[in-house]
Amino acid sequence: MLPNLTPDVDLAAELFAGLRAGSTDGEGVTREAYGPGERMAHALVRAAADRIGLESTVDVAGNLYMTLPGADRAAKRVILGSHLDSVRQGGNYDGAAGVLAGMAAVAGMKRAGFVPGRDITVMAIRAEEAGAWFPVSYPGSRMALGLFKADGLEIRRQDSGRMLADHMRDEGFDPDAVARGEHAIGPHNVAAYLELHIEQGPVLDAERIPVGIVTGIPGSRRLRQARVVGEYNHSGGTPRKYRRDAAAALAELAHRMDEEWVRLETMGHVLVCTFCTMATTEEAGFTKIAGEATFQLDVRSVSPHACDMMFEALHRFMTEIEARRGVRFERGPETGSRASPMDAAVREGLARAARDLGIPCREMASGGGHDAAAFAEARIPAGMLFVRNQNGSHNPKEDMRMEDFAAASAVVQRWAAEAGL
Repeated sequence: MLPNLTPDVDLAAELFAGLRAGSTDGEGVTREAYGPGERMAHALVRAAADRIGLESTVDVAGNLYMTLPGADRAAKRVILGSHLDSVRQGGNYDGAAGVLAGMAAVAGMKRAGFVPGRDITVMAIRAEEAGAWFPVSYPGSRMALGLFKADGLEIRRQDSGRMLADHMRDEGFDPDAVARGEHAIGPHNVAAYLELHIEQGPVLDAERIPVGIVTGIPGSRRLRQARVVGEYNHSGGTPRKYRRDAAAALAELAHRMDEEWVRLETMGHVLVCTFCTMATTEEAGFTKIAGEATFQLDVRSVSPHACDMMFEALHRFMTEIEARRGVRFERGPETGSRASPMDAAVREGLARAARDLGIPCREMASGGGHDAAAFAEARIPAGMLFVRNQNGSHNPKEDMRMEDFAAASAVVQRWAAEAGL
C-alpha cells in the first residue's frame, strides 16, 4: 500500500521562475546546448537537488543524475528525465517541465519519508534540442546510453561553427571518453524511463483533458538541403512557355504534397508533412524569374509506411514537374529517424496511476521527437506523459497551467512509486 504522496509543486514553481530569470532573452528564453544557458539550468537544478538531499552525479557527456536512494541499491533504477536546453527564443516549459516534474515527485517522496524499493533518479539530459544547435538526434541521451557514434562529435554547432567536442570540452566534459564508448546507463542498470513533456500541439487543450499518455514517437524522413534549379530571366520579357521558374515549381510541389497528405489521411494514415523553409536565393530580385529555390522537408509518422508513401509521391511529383516546367530538383542528402513505440507496460502503469488519482487522460501519439526514443532504442522500457499546454511549443508564448502540471506530476509520482517497489 502506497502512502499518501503529493508532488512538491512549490519547488517546481520556484525552479521554473529561476530558469526563466536566468535565460530570458527579452521575449522568450534561450538555453543553448553545451553553452551558458544550459549550464545555468543544470547548476540551478543541481543546487535544488543538494538542498533536498538527493545524490547527484554527472557523466562524461554532462548529463546530470539526481537520485533518491532506494532500499535495494543494487536493483535497476527508475529514471524520470528530460532536457533543460531550449530553442532560440523558446518557451520556459519545453523540456524543463519533465525535469522539474521528476524533482517535484521525488521531493514529495522525500518529504513523506517514503523509501522506494529501488533508486529513483531524476535525469537532466544534455542537448535534446538538436535541431536548434547541433544537427544530430538526441546527442545527450545517446551518449549516456552508449549509442552515440564517435564521428558525431565533429558535427558543428549551427551558431558558432565549432565542433560538438569543442563545446563539450569548454563545459568541462570528456568527448574522448564518449568516443571510447564510455557511458553511464543502459539495460543493465535501468528498469524503466519516463519523460513528462508539454504537449506541442492543441489536442489536450481543445479536448479539455490535462494529461496524455503517449503511444509512440514518430520516425521521420527529411531533406535539409534540397533545391530546385531553373533559369533566371526577365520577368517582363519572358512568356510563360519559355520560363523555367524554380519558385513556381517549388510552389506546385508543396501544393501537391499537401493534397497527397489529405488523400492519405482519408485512408486512415496518421502523419505530418511540413515544408519548413522555402526560399529563392540571393540572386533573385524584383523583375527576375527565380532561377533557383531551396527548401527543407520534414515528413513524420509513427508508421514508417506512411513516411515511405509520402516520399514515393514526392519522387513522382518531382519527375512530373521537371518534365513539364524544365527545372531540375536536387534532393541532397536524406536524414531521418526510426519510429519508437512506447512500452505497453509503462503505458498501462500510467493509465492505472491516472485512474487511481481520478485524473482524466487520453492516449495519443507524439508529434515531435524526444529523448524517450533513445531509451527505447537502447531496449529500456520507456514511456511519455504529455501535460496540457497552451499556445504550442518552441515559442515564447508557451503557457502551461500549474494546475495541469500538478496533475501530471502526481501521475508521474504515483507511477514512479509503484515502479520503484
